[in-house]
Amino acid sequence: MSSKEIISMISKPTLYDVEKIRSDFPILQTKVHGKPLVYLDNAATSQKPITVITKAQEYYSSMNSNIHRGVHALSQVATEAYEMARIKIKNFINSLGKNEIIFTSGTTESINLVAQTYCRANIKEGDEVIISEMEHHSNIVPWQMICDEKNAKLKIIPINDEGEIIFEEFERIITHRTKFISVVYVSNSLGTINPVKQIIKLAHQNNIPVLLDAAQAVNHIPIDVQELDCDFLAFSGHKIYGPTGIGVLYGKINLLDSMPPYQGGGDMISKVTFEKTTFNELPYKFEAGTPNIAGVIGLGEAIDYVTNIGIDNIALHEKFLLDYATEVIADIPGLKIIGTAKEKVSVLSFVLDDIHPHDIGTFLDFEGVAIRTGHHCTQPVMDRYGIPATSRASFAMYNTKDEIDILIKGLKKIIEVFG
Repeated sequence: MSSKEIISMISKPTLYDVEKIRSDFPILQTKVHGKPLVYLDNAATSQKPITVITKAQEYYSSMNSNIHRGVHALSQVATEAYEMARIKIKNFINSLGKNEIIFTSGTTESINLVAQTYCRANIKEGDEVIISEMEHHSNIVPWQMICDEKNAKLKIIPINDEGEIIFEEFERIITHRTKFISVVYVSNSLGTINPVKQIIKLAHQNNIPVLLDAAQAVNHIPIDVQELDCDFLAFSGHKIYGPTGIGVLYGKINLLDSMPPYQGGGDMISKVTFEKTTFNELPYKFEAGTPNIAGVIGLGEAIDYVTNIGIDNIALHEKFLLDYATEVIADIPGLKIIGTAKEKVSVLSFVLDDIHPHDIGTFLDFEGVAIRTGHHCTQPVMDRYGIPATSRASFAMYNTKDEIDILIKGLKKIIEVFG
């Protein structure tokens, strides 16, 4: 069967009004170099609906005040909005309680928090930490740091040519010295959806806690932390149509209770004297200082927006886009897709013979198409495939088939120009 015949069989989801959704995102009306913006860099950051933009502005214009510590009206209103966002997130990932939801600056800080608190207290010389070969740098470097500090060993789960974890190798490298496992739920550079439930099940059979980096999963697939049974889960607000500079760490209550504070300062304390400080209850003992209040409230609004559309509907639309793009891009001579896992989200990384990804990205920019080029903060992945970089198109709820056609047209033009 030809690729054209396959494409004709791919039907567009019928319960998804993408044009209505696009009208909610002001930036999508932008022109770049005189051409309509085709934004295909969603794995780096998503665009924001007007409701999120308005909600953050509303905080500054009508309720700007510090939270938790004020008895006046503005502080009470701001505190209520801030804590309501925590409840929305708790419901969105099906956490047992809102005190399991800690606000951070993003996935990176969330991972570092666990590394510098739980793991610093529980990793000893000769112990082992396991990560995978497809991790983002933010899920590599913190573990290198703690292993260096503790004289522990960092072990790596390898991946196959399709970009999938080799589960048998994961089973093999677990030993009685393994004390912690941290893996990405969805790869940002390959799109692979990892078998995290199986990973967690095997880890727990060996009494090993697991952290999931869900930065690239939270906006693509439903997340239920109780069903997953993960011990920690981290994600960033800006990946799920929320503001930048805000993130979430979920942790099981018994583990969070056992962990020392990450930072000292205001709001994370119960009582301070020069002789002794007692710490606040969860989740506040991990939220020192004035937080990103507008960011938290904006993230709560983003969660509402995604919930109203339905994460399953979003996933269906994005699968249509990925299936279509995968088929049409395969007809381009000299193009190779990097990351062909059976289970993946709407990330399409590729290389083009004799044309550097940076040249591809620059050329496409003049066509109004925004993609990401480089190593995507996954240099070990690039080393695994023996390449310096890839070009990456990543799709979101507001992208369309027509935009993919513009991308393909631009790539064919690049080949003509570079000859």
